[in-house]
Amino acid sequence: MAATAISPAAARARRRRRRRTRTYGLAFLFLSPWIVGFLLFLVYPMVASLYFSFTHYDLLNSPRWIGLANYKYMLENDPFFWQAVRNTAWMIVIGLPLRLFWALMTATLLTMKVSGQRYYRTLYYLPTMVPPVAAALAFTYLLNPDLGPVNGVLAHLGIPGPLWFFDPSWSKPALVLLSLWGAGDAMIIYLAGLLDVPQTQIEAAKIDGANAVRRYWHVTLPSLSPVIFFTLVTGLIWTFQTFTEAYVAGNTTSGQKDTLGEPQGSLLFYAIWLYQQGFRYFNMGYASALAWVLFGATMLCTLVLIKSSERWVHVEGNQ
Repeated sequence: MAATAISPAAARARRRRRRRTRTYGLAFLFLSPWIVGFLLFLVYPMVASLYFSFTHYDLLNSPRWIGLANYKYMLENDPFFWQAVRNTAWMIVIGLPLRLFWALMTATLLTMKVSGQRYYRTLYYLPTMVPPVAAALAFTYLLNPDLGPVNGVLAHLGIPGPLWFFDPSWSKPALVLLSLWGAGDAMIIYLAGLLDVPQTQIEAAKIDGANAVRRYWHVTLPSLSPVIFFTLVTGLIWTFQTFTEAYVAGNTTSGQKDTLGEPQGSLLFYAIWLYQQGFRYFNMGYASALAWVLFGATMLCTLVLIKSSERWVHVEGNQ
């Protein structure tokens, strides 16, 4: 029986399909380590923690389904939940804007043409290279009310120094000072954005008679708005997870381990309370519920920022 003839067009289409299949297969092969890692170390833990949030789970016994009991206890009966929420909200509303403003002003100063400019830029960025634990320990010494050099200088000036990390009224401001000292990560991003501002627009505003303040407000800041938006979103996400510096400062000043945000709970942030529930009390089910509430709050605030960015973020191609 004669073999059925295959048209040249059908043969070419078959060869293209084979090449496409080989290309996709090769791409999947190279991506497979990442895909497996993504599924095992991100997707599976998230799904598992969502399930655990509806259970009572203490690592020693099998998870026991309790429905919404963890969430109900969190909102109605947990004596430390709302305190942790208030402390975290304080850092978001006060600490984060101060940090970003400080980084922006520092970056603006570092754009000025002065001798040794590159050395000043390096100097301001270096604190970000210090490990958070070391930075927190250094600041607990610097701000020690009895032995620290900061209060010593204030005493020479006739100013009574506060108790800083030993006073619940000053512990969070002291933490903000630590964040300002380490704001070089945001500063370097702002610096890159400032150096990218179109000089033609600044020169045009100068010709129109705009002074330095007006040029900065009406030209520089709108051009920098995408960078500000980026640092605001990333800063918000990190501030929701405030942990290391507050945990180290609270334990160091109290002289105890795993304290509940000493002094008097002023440094008890949400992530610290989550850690305490999961790894001190081994309430993994309740810790998972706390984690999902944190995830939801972070996502909600991020979406609000993204939605509001349509009014104040100026992208050159969309103006």
